[in-house]
Amino acid sequence: MLTLTCPYCGITAEETELQPGGEAHLKRVGPDGSDDEFEAYIFARANPRGVHFERWRHAYGCGKWFLAARDTATLQVFGTYKAQTPAPTDDIIAAIQAARPDWTPAP
Repeated sequence: MLTLTCPYCGITAEETELQPGGEAHLKRVGPDGSDDEFEAYIFARANPRGVHFERWRHAYGCGKWFLAARDTATLQVFGTYKAQTPAPTDDIIAAIQAARPDWTPAP
């Protein structure tokens, strides 16, 4: 079972206490965006086998949204961090690279 630690309240919760929110770090399309850009923002999502950054909500706890880095194949969690963080933290990147030396962050 997947367990994540909420970076706000510090509680480690099982996935049944959490609500998934999809891919993290998406760039929103503003009013100047094209129809194709908006369609891609709404419908196109990465679904990698391996390292993935996701949004989660601590639904049965503090109720706040946070981000998590995990391996979709093994369910290994590399860390969680606050939703306002624009990119994964250095310690999470280091944890990923320690477990998966072949992995490099996307630009």
